[in-house]
Amino acid sequence: MSLRIGDEAPNFTADTTEGEINFHEYLGDSWGVLFSHPKDFTPVCTTELGEAARLKPEFDKRNVKVIGLSVDPTDSHHEWAKDIEETQGTALNFPVIADKDKKVADLYDMIHPNASDTFTVRSVFVIGPDKKVKLTLTYPASTGRNFDEVLRVIDSLQLTAKHSVATPVNWKDGDDVIIVPAVTNEQAKEKFPDGWNEIKPYLWRQGATYPASPKEADRLFAKQREAHRNQLFFAIDNLISNGFMLPHFPAR
Repeated sequence: MSLRIGDEAPNFTADTTEGEINFHEYLGDSWGVLFSHPKDFTPVCTTELGEAARLKPEFDKRNVKVIGLSVDPTDSHHEWAKDIEETQGTALNFPVIADKDKKVADLYDMIHPNASDTFTVRSVFVIGPDKKVKLTLTYPASTGRNFDEVLRVIDSLQLTAKHSVATPVNWKDGDDVIIVPAVTNEQAKEKFPDGWNEIKPYLWRQGATYPASPKEADRLFAKQREAHRNQLFFAIDNLISNGFMLPHFPAR
């Protein structure tokens, strides 16, 4: 049976490249990303594990632990890790499960028989500190995953878990958010004292008050500065079109 959002992530004990791991104990109070790859020593999988390793500082910043999986044995994982480091420039820095008996793959419905009855598809599970499934993604074997999207969704999940907001289409950390309809006017005044923009009775947008970093804050400032400049140019153009002449000052 497939896992759904809100289900408890099944616990398991498995052999990995970092020894035997109990999944729930490994996660502890952290968020988790469990992802499967079809097979060791394959090109797309090599790029994916290299990218996941390269992004470790980003996962650490979000208190996320990563763990990979395939149905290959541990010694194969260790040999393949050398190729990953050589070709991708990053050493493997998270455990990879050796799921030879497909125990974990079956628990998480990672083998789709109409695609392959031998290898896993590219499954992604984001799991919260409460051990509940927060997100599932499934990619075919021919398509590498977008880890920027995985990080974006984690940012959204962590933000919305803490505040009474939702994130709109194509949202990125630092963008405006939506106040959830369950929040009343009085509650909104208390939670969001800086105010909000009511577009429709059911659609309130709240300013971006949670920049992720100084770089993100600079991006937001530049965005606001550009908007103000465009407003100024529009106002000047409107004055000129209505016959207002700008004063001319002779050069000294």
